[in-house]
Amino acid sequence: SPDIRAGMAMLLAALCAEGTSTIGNIAEIDRGYERIDERLRALGARIERVEA
Repeated sequence: SPDIRAGMAMLLAALCAEGTSTIGNIAEIDRGYERIDERLRALGARIERVEA
């Protein structure tokens, strides 16, 4: 993702989409949102981090 906000927009779109979504190059999301995957899971999101 090109920047932090765009990365979060892609993540939110993926959470709203049906089926499975994959987001690559998540360094910008990680840079702007500490432990976002853990926080979203705590809210009920079905999200997982997969090492490439």
